[in-house]
Amino acid sequence: MMKRFLKGFTSHTFLILMSFLSLFPFIWLISTALKGNSENIFAYPPVFIPKEFTFDNFIGVWHQIPFLLYFLNSFIVAVFTVILNLILSSLAAYPLARMNFKGRNFIFCLVLATIMIPFQAIMLPIYLIVLKLHLVDTYGYVTGYLGLILPFAVNAFGIFLMRQAFLAIPKEMEEAAFIDGCSIFNIWRKILMPMCAPTLAVLAIFTFIGSWGEFLWPSIVLTNKTLYTLPVGVNDLQGMFSANWRYIAAGSIISIIPIIIFFILMQKHFVSGQTEGAVKG
Repeated sequence: MMKRFLKGFTSHTFLILMSFLSLFPFIWLISTALKGNSENIFAYPPVFIPKEFTFDNFIGVWHQIPFLLYFLNSFIVAVFTVILNLILSSLAAYPLARMNFKGRNFIFCLVLATIMIPFQAIMLPIYLIVLKLHLVDTYGYVTGYLGLILPFAVNAFGIFLMRQAFLAIPKEMEEAAFIDGCSIFNIWRKILMPMCAPTLAVLAIFTFIGSWGEFLWPSIVLTNKTLYTLPVGVNDLQGMFSANWRYIAAGSIISIIPIIIFFILMQKHFVSGQTEGAVKG
């Protein structure tokens, strides 16, 4: 009994410490954003609880930059990136999971191999392609959005996730629908896609988080400040206010809120969707 207690105590203590380490940056952001100008945010030892709570930093950052415009830009880019990922990943995964053709497994292995290639390694050729196709903000707002969305419209992780979800569905349901006269496209749209809703939710969450927090690509492609996304706009505070870390912390917290809200809305599908990729492979 004592051995079991010690084992549980050790594991729980370890998990609590890991949770604190994971939450430490967020706690530090909140502490910095709530401190007034009279407090030293770099004091040692660090002080997490402000002496005088103030929300002036949140109000200040909202007025100093077009925060609502940056928020709208991020929202447009993230939403369309999610929609395209859900559609294109499922369309690419369907033949890899349900159709028998020569080289299917080889093609799937090639798709998975692209996961090992970091984005920084292919960033330059992608930028040149986007530039040649005139998908940059210098050619207009629509092309500026397309230059942010299309490079991330589909990825190997999404194809893998959707393929595993399709493999977990019994083929008898698909065969019955085909006998009833349902086309392959309608089988994908009306049968397989609704049954893969948990996996679609997981893919949507990961895609939304990745798109919303993307900084490197927008900072390279965008030159027009009216098309700045939130990460680029918040980073712009560093130059405008001589690195006002209170404003930067407040802006970072505001930019995190949509991710938290999106996850809360989708969390009922998250746990079940996470395990679907391990059902069959």
